[in-house]
Amino acid sequence: MRLGTFLLALAFAFGPLANAQTSPGPNSPARPRVVELRIGDEIEPIMAEYIDGGISQAAQQHASLILITMDTPGGLGTSMEDMIQHILSSPVPVVVYVSPAGARGASAGFFILLSADVAAMAPGTHAGAASPLIAIGGVPLNVDETLKKKILNDATAFLRSYAGKRGRNVELAETAVTDGKAFTETESLNGKLIDLVANSREDLLSKLNGQSLKRFDGSETRLNLNNPEVVTMEMSARQRFLSRIVQPDVFFILLIAGVIGLYVEFTHPGMIAPGVIGAIALVLALFAMHILPVNFAGLLLIIVAMGLFVLEAKYTSHGVLAAGGIIAMLLGAFMLIRSPITGAGVSLGVALGVTAPAALVTIFLMRLVLRSREWKQSTGSEQLVGAPAEATEEFAPVGGQPAGGPAVPATAPSFQGMVRLRGELWRAVAPVAIPAGARVRVVRVVGLTVHVTPAESGAR
Repeated sequence: MRLGTFLLALAFAFGPLANAQTSPGPNSPARPRVVELRIGDEIEPIMAEYIDGGISQAAQQHASLILITMDTPGGLGTSMEDMIQHILSSPVPVVVYVSPAGARGASAGFFILLSADVAAMAPGTHAGAASPLIAIGGVPLNVDETLKKKILNDATAFLRSYAGKRGRNVELAETAVTDGKAFTETESLNGKLIDLVANSREDLLSKLNGQSLKRFDGSETRLNLNNPEVVTMEMSARQRFLSRIVQPDVFFILLIAGVIGLYVEFTHPGMIAPGVIGAIALVLALFAMHILPVNFAGLLLIIVAMGLFVLEAKYTSHGVLAAGGIIAMLLGAFMLIRSPITGAGVSLGVALGVTAPAALVTIFLMRLVLRSREWKQSTGSEQLVGAPAEATEEFAPVGGQPAGGPAVPATAPSFQGMVRLRGELWRAVAPVAIPAGARVRVVRVVGLTVHVTPAESGAR
């Protein structure tokens, strides 16, 4: 009791002190908070959700600035537009910073860069090459001039709708869309596409401290970034998980795992686990398929490969069908995903690592299924055929119709008796006389009567 009272007193004594170490007191000046978000891959719905959520959280935390560090080859136009809408309507000023050295803000990233309150780049970076691409199944389409003009006009109008209000050089920015031009950090600064070049995040925040910004809605705000508290906001566990699924390698593995899982369940009903795992894997693969630029020719090659593996198990081809299936699956893996933006697809290591096991598992399981069709039935009365038995009495001749059996012609002598079969007594008929204690063999079962012959007989 005394120990509990002592610990409770310590909690009250040190509790306020612990809180004071993690948050400023009511009379302490609060440090300006900078929320940092990162775009480090292709722009897709999961990335857009992460950026949109980060902007909302920064507003709830009354942050002084949102810093989006970017290195992207581009991505989906719908996701880009969603992110830009949140940047333009953000109550907290947004800085987009292409960094580190060697990074790029290409394609959709260029549109996002120009939408920020402050556009900045690090030395050794570039941006631009923002011509829109239309692709189906990961394959860029050649469109007619009229449709091409409509697409370019829509993209440039969207760029002008906010870049002009941000004070950017709209005419030069449009050349990145119409002519696919790209710009270094120096060319971007001299061409008034960006506001400044900064060597690092600290250098960027130092240059922005005390600057007045004109917001998109026309209001002005002054940045106070003295000794800022930089909080890096990472993706949630759910977002990280979903972002991994839309990686080409993971999508390919999920697709093959789903197909094999359902195949195992269909060929071996009742195992349950392979069917459940396969169904989940296929659902996740379908989710990724809606985001990734899937080439359906590659998907068809993978289906052909699975068919060849099944045929290899069924027919003797001396490995020709299996080799064809492996080649088809490898080609399908390489063609499955081919982004027109980055050229990203399934890696060679993953393709080889998945194809060989998939071939072996499919062929092995199919051979088990085919062999099982030749096995003797192990349930029902058919399992008794061929089983040994012992006559418990001397078989007596009968005529007409034996009990429980078909009619026996008068010209065919028949004998009837009882046999012990697998610990049970059965009524039995035989074509010859059988003495008590003799060993017999079951040749067929009719109703509750077994037809037997002497064990040494080869008759069926």
